[in-house]
Amino acid sequence: MKTRLLLTALLAGSSLALAEIRVGVIVSGTGPAASLGIPERNTVALLPQTIAGQKIVYTILDDASDTTAAVTSARKLIQDNKVDIIVGTTTTPASLAMIDVVSEAKVPMISLAASEAIIKPVDAKRQWVFKTPQTDAIMAAAIVQHMQQNKIKTVGYIGFNDAYGEGWLAELKKYAAQRGIKVVAEERYGRSDTSVTGQVLKVLAAKPDAVLVGASGVPAVLPQKTLKDRGYAGKIYQTHGVANADFLRVGGKDVEGAILPAGPVLVADQLPDTNPNKKVGLNYVTLYEAKYGKDSVSTFGAHLWDAGLLMQKAIPVALKKAKPGTAEFRSALRDALEGSRNVIGAHGIFNLSPTDHLGLDARSRVMVQVVDNTWKLLK
Repeated sequence: MKTRLLLTALLAGSSLALAEIRVGVIVSGTGPAASLGIPERNTVALLPQTIAGQKIVYTILDDASDTTAAVTSARKLIQDNKVDIIVGTTTTPASLAMIDVVSEAKVPMISLAASEAIIKPVDAKRQWVFKTPQTDAIMAAAIVQHMQQNKIKTVGYIGFNDAYGEGWLAELKKYAAQRGIKVVAEERYGRSDTSVTGQVLKVLAAKPDAVLVGASGVPAVLPQKTLKDRGYAGKIYQTHGVANADFLRVGGKDVEGAILPAGPVLVADQLPDTNPNKKVGLNYVTLYEAKYGKDSVSTFGAHLWDAGLLMQKAIPVALKKAKPGTAEFRSALRDALEGSRNVIGAHGIFNLSPTDHLGLDARSRVMVQVVDNTWKLLK
């Protein structure tokens, strides 16, 4: 009798353990992309501890801004932690490298990186991959539109020598050609480089009306500072990869005047009340700054916040089909994410589909400028 009771208790404990929904989170908490990854990591503490009555267990790993470490972390979360879903990672190259790992294991992943190549085309591997940041395509279209409106005819480019930078250059060329703007210079640099003087001199020699810096985080300061040090007086554009306080802190007067597209959460308090993302954005800002201090919020943490909103929408749907910890649940969760509609996030309104694993449109972007070391919404 005692043996039977003990067995029953063990089985009950096992059932409860299986009921946990395990979420693996990979971010760049250290290394060149740390200014992006730290607010993402911080945001995990703001996510719900239960969803649809099920306990959520978060395991956070730091890939140190390294692609190999991101792949190793993904394997560890899948094999050792038995996660039901992975959120991350911060950078485009590492997110691209993780696709093979999650697709082979059939574990859904929500990337926090920008490149459209992470989710397109939705093939046999990418059917397991989703993302929340606006694509480089969405943001590049906004930049080039702003250039045309300001009568810019030529543009120079200097960006990362990796998938992020190459993706941005490709989108710049595509949209610039559509609007009659000529790309007159193309230069690359490494995320950890300490000088870009040679590249900047080549850009300046082409005498562009404007320059786009295709970089993210604090390393994006270097080209703009060097351009200004060399007397460049044209417009300097940045990508949405710089939309955080560290860029302003490190850049100071050197990034004054920078123009960039950003998610509406960056200037949530400046949005009109009719903007559907204002309420969600302000809620995130309030929660984050209450925990981490005034002016500590960034758009990057909000990408993870939006991933959390998508999970809150999809998990109850998946639970109707299978139990957490099973292959069936992971598959059902993938299907539920793909079927998410009208999820109002801090960055936009998500309408995912079998052919679009982001689901954002032009409402997910606003143009802003650095004015007096803060973000100003451009009307």
